Amino acid sequence: MSKIDYINHKGVVIEADINGLSVEILNASACSGCHAKGACTMADVKSKIIEVENNGYDVFEVGEEVNVKLKRTMGYRALWISYLIPLIILLLLLVSLSTLGFSEPFVGLGIIGGITLYYLIIWLLKDKLKRDFVFIVEKLNK
Repeated sequence: MSKIDYINHKGVVIEADINGLSVEILNASACSGCHAKGACTMADVKSKIIEVENNGYDVFEVGEEVNVKLKRTMGYRALWISYLIPLIILLLLLVSLSTLGFSEPFVGLGIIGGITLYYLIIWLLKDKLKRDFVFIVEKLNK
């Protein structure tokens, strides 16, 4: 696949074993020029730790700089799951409960309950989502 099909972040291996890697993603200056920086949480934090399954072909050492890749389509899917669907739920509950004539405190509690239920479902599906969101780790050419 071409380079355009992936979201790339440089990182440092902080833990490596036979099953997987823990990679600390560094906040690169490239984030400032990215068109998705407003929706991406990577631009908001100094570092983030990502756990990646080891492919078994490469040997990584603690402290080694690597490139972490995620398919761009998975990045958009993550955007929908984490931001857009909860916003749609919030707006639908706000409009529907207000239209039905419920009081503002009840509407607020309904929205909080709806969003809580959504994130509870996401939490229950975390193992499936972990299998779907596959990160690829590559050694940097020096």
